[in-house]
Order: sequence, then C-alpha cells, then structure tokens
Amino acid sequence: MRDMSMTLDLTLTSLLSNCDRLQGVNMFSQKFIRHALLLSSRGKSGIRCRFRSTQAIAEKVTDGFVEDLRSIVGKANVSTAEAVRDQHGHDESYHETTLPDAVVFAQSVEHVSKVAKLCNDNVVPLIPFGSGTGLEGGINALKGGVCLDISQMKNVIEVNAEDFDCTVESGVTRGELNSYIRDTGLNFPVDPGADASVCGMCATSASGTNAVRYGTMRENVLNMEVVLADGTVLWTAGKNKRSRKTSAGYNLTNLFVGSEGTLGIITKATIRLYGIPEATLSAVVHFPSIQEAVDTTVQVMQCGVPIARIEFLDEAAIDAFNKYSKFDMKVAPSLFLEFHGSPSSVEEQKEVVEEIAKMNNGSNFKWATNADERNRLWKARHEIVYACTALVPGSKPYSTDVCVPISNLPAVIVQTKEMLKKENLVGPIVGHVGDGNFHIFFPVDHDHPEALTKIKAMSEKMSLLAMEMHGTCTGEHGIGMGKRELLEKEVGIEGLRAMQIVKNAFDPNQILNPGKIFPV
Repeated sequence: MRDMSMTLDLTLTSLLSNCDRLQGVNMFSQKFIRHALLLSSRGKSGIRCRFRSTQAIAEKVTDGFVEDLRSIVGKANVSTAEAVRDQHGHDESYHETTLPDAVVFAQSVEHVSKVAKLCNDNVVPLIPFGSGTGLEGGINALKGGVCLDISQMKNVIEVNAEDFDCTVESGVTRGELNSYIRDTGLNFPVDPGADASVCGMCATSASGTNAVRYGTMRENVLNMEVVLADGTVLWTAGKNKRSRKTSAGYNLTNLFVGSEGTLGIITKATIRLYGIPEATLSAVVHFPSIQEAVDTTVQVMQCGVPIARIEFLDEAAIDAFNKYSKFDMKVAPSLFLEFHGSPSSVEEQKEVVEEIAKMNNGSNFKWATNADERNRLWKARHEIVYACTALVPGSKPYSTDVCVPISNLPAVIVQTKEMLKKENLVGPIVGHVGDGNFHIFFPVDHDHPEALTKIKAMSEKMSLLAMEMHGTCTGEHGIGMGKRELLEKEVGIEGLRAMQIVKNAFDPNQILNPGKIFPV
C-alpha cells in the first residue's frame, strides 16, 4: 500500500469543526490552530494552515476490504469493474465523472447497515446511489471509496389508502409507486420531472411541477428509516409512526430531508398520498414578453387560484421544446398550466386564469382535456433539459436553480434575461414559477472550457441576485458539489458552522458523501 499521508489545505471554517480530531498534529500545532481560530473570530480571517494527515481514505479499499464487502452482500453484488464504477461516478449534470473504488448493490437495510459499519470502522468514504438523476454532482465519488447502490430495494412496504400514506424502500421510483397504487384512486404528485427514486427525492428535498399545489418533499415526508454512518438504524419519527403531525422533540425527519447523503442513508420513507383528481385540464398560453407572462403568474397566485401546475418557458426554451419533442408551438414566452378538481371547480379556475392571462396580452390558448394529449404535453415539458442539451450535441446540462419570493419573480427573471443577452449566452429559461423557482439549462461541452467558465460566472451572478431578492441559490436540486461556495453566502458563517456541528455529530469520521454541501 502506498504511503497514506496526504497534504490537506484547510480553511479556518473547516478547522473549527476538526481541530480536536486531527491525527498527526502535535500539541503545539493544535494550539496554533486554536489561536488562529481566535483571531478569525475577532475578524482577522484569512490565515491558512497546512498539516499532514495519515488518513488517505481511498487507499484503504484493498482486495481484503473488497472481500469483506462481498462477505456482507454476496460476491455478485460487489463490482470493481471500471464500466460499473463509471456508471456510478456521475449523475445527469455537467460535472465530470469521478469514480468510486468499488460499487456495492445492497438488497436490504441489513446490508446497508453492515456496509456502513465496515466503511466507518475503516474510515472509507461511502456514497449513496439512488437513480442517478441529480443535477448537482451529488453522487460523484470525490475521494473514491464505496458507492452504495440502493436502487434494488424495490418493495412497497405498505399502502394505507384510508390514511392517504404509504411506506416504500429506497429503490422505488415515483413512477413505479404511482403505477402500484393506481387502483386505490391515490397518487404521489411530487413530480421533479425525472423518474427519481422517492428516497432520493427525500435526500435532495425535491419538488417540481406540482409543488405549487402539493408542496415539496419537506411537506410530504412523515417518517424515514435512516442508516447512520456507524450502521445504526434510526426511524426519524419513531418506528412505524405515520401521524400527520407531531410535537415530540426535534424534527429529525426534516433534518434528513435535503441532507444529500451527508448525514445518513435513507432506506425507507413514509410519504403522503393524494386522491387522483376527478377532473384535469391542461393548457398552454403565449405572451408578447417575459414580463407579461410572469406578471400573469403572480396575479394568478395572488387571486388564490388553487392551480396545480404553472410552468414558464421563454422563447428559447419553446424553440428547443419544438425541435426535440416534435411540437409546433408559437415561439414566445409561454405558460404551461394544469387545473385539478371537480369538473365545476376546474372550469371556474380556467375562467379566472384565462381572464388574467388576456389582461396581460396572453393569446393562442391551447386546451388539452384528453389524457393522452395532456400526458404528451407534460412528457415534452419534462424532457426540456434533454431538449436544451440537444442544442449542442454531446453536451451535458448545467442547470441553475434559484428561487425567490413570488412578488420578486418578475424582476429577477427579467434581469436574468438581460444578463444572458449581455454575456451573449444561449440559455433557455424554464421555471416552476408558481412557487418562485426557475432554471436556466445551459448546454455544456467540456471541449470548450472557456464557455463553462463563462456559464459558471453567470450562474453565480444569478444566485447572488436571487439572494439579494430574499431568495436561495437552490430551490430543489440541492447544493451537491456545484453550489458549495454559495452556501456560506446564503446562510452565513454562523449557519454553515451550525451545519458542520450537525454533520460532525452524525458522521464524526466524515465518511458519508464527502465533498457534498461542505468543501472536500
């Protein structure tokens, strides 16, 4: 085995949470670090410290360690083949692949627990893998280690139709769940577009096109089974509990929702279900300008219309949409709408929204009442990320993900469009505008690094603009490895330190998905 020492360059923020656990640092050095922290707390930041660590973690995935993994899950469920590792070293985003040293396919929570304990005892990174549909590099193995694929855990544990909830294992996707429960008259409406795993959606606090009416994952998760770094199995609300509300202690469920695999591995989730609406109506309406389209969105929300979906696509997105999905829509800023309810309530919603749209010069309404027409329309909308990357063959998507209070939405979208023109960038804008969330899907070709640099700069400007308008740099995709530098700017050094304290408490050896949310 090669020398396992490595040079780490730590900022003071990182040292704050790690100086008590550093190996290979003598007492004098520790005193220096503490003194530097004291100076930092008095505003004299910028001091950087270097030290030698004896824990080059990835080097510990030896042949013997791989055999230990095989003894837990079976020989067929462990792979070190490069093709398998490559498949598990990236998601759908522009981030370049970084391979794990081994891939383990867990078949049960017992497998997950034992693999976690083995990795923790040997201080080996452990990266959970669901369906691989993320957009922020959340599954890249930045420090090597073990990728734990939990997608084969496919059981729907129970469906409580009378209580409108169900419990599923980590490998069950949104589409599979809705197929399974269709006969009950219920569905799970949180719809991020991709057929993501339900537990993966919990991990990123996903939302999507229906969030304006049904909420995000934070509002729809009742309980979760989570495996901690040391192999402990925890139910966040108590085993088998599924009440709609509780005041019993800390809200551990929402602590793990959005934790992106850095605090624990979600192996089961108990989630809310909703009745399939009696009537559904979809529509597309076009506008002369972005301002008028987004003004319509704000006015619809202010009128209290219980609209199920209200999605915005600018003219560049509509053009990509037409080319990729074989539509022939007017190339103009457009809203995609959907109404749920009884036939009479849907008709009432339609009339109100149509009147508001016409007041803002909306025209060319196209209504879809037939299920096949609606499904085709929304399928094409969900494929918009692929439509955008098809503009540059061989590219990968770079997605911005800002979200602002609904009243600030017109200003932030208009200013973003102006910045795109100024920088001469091709970037279709798509938004879940009913809750103030929108994206630019930039096609990124890694053969042109200068373009990527320009896009990253644009993305940061967008995020800073959203924060200035009381918003966030990520409405639903998560921090991952793409927005780590923006997190401190959003929550402040105090907020980041508090998060690090929580991380250290649940994962003292820092093995769970290293390099995500926090710096490597």
